[in-house]
Amino acid sequence: MYTVNNLKKLRQLTGISFSLCKKALEQSNNDPDKAKKLLEKWGAEISTGKTGRTTNQGSIFNYLHHNKKIGTLLELLCETDFVAKNSDFQMLGQELVMQIASMNPKNVKELLSQTYVKDSSKTVDNLIKEYILKIGENIKIGKFVRYEI
Repeated sequence: MYTVNNLKKLRQLTGISFSLCKKALEQSNNDPDKAKKLLEKWGAEISTGKTGRTTNQGSIFNYLHHNKKIGTLLELLCETDFVAKNSDFQMLGQELVMQIASMNPKNVKELLSQTYVKDSSKTVDNLIKEYILKIGENIKIGKFVRYEI
């Protein structure tokens, strides 16, 4: 069984649907920390099943550092135009361009393996998998470029 307060807390923390949060809390004996880890595990499993899906929609994201000396462009891909306009997808795109600006990865593989700058407990790949679970579509990084003066 789960408590409503823990359900609300887990939902606010993860942004994942109430039904999945409820299921995770039920399977973790109402422990929000264990439930969060369970949701992360499910995210990895679900994203693996979606990796073969075509991603021919998406958005272009940009970031210009306040000193005007570092700029980033990113092509982030998803399955549908509907998701490309989704606020969660837009938030992920902004997080990724800032990651690229601050960490200067050389390619997509390196970017995915980097520690996420806002949460050192996860990699960028883990972050994307969380959004795949939250949004329900495959998400891929197309290409990116980083400029620095």
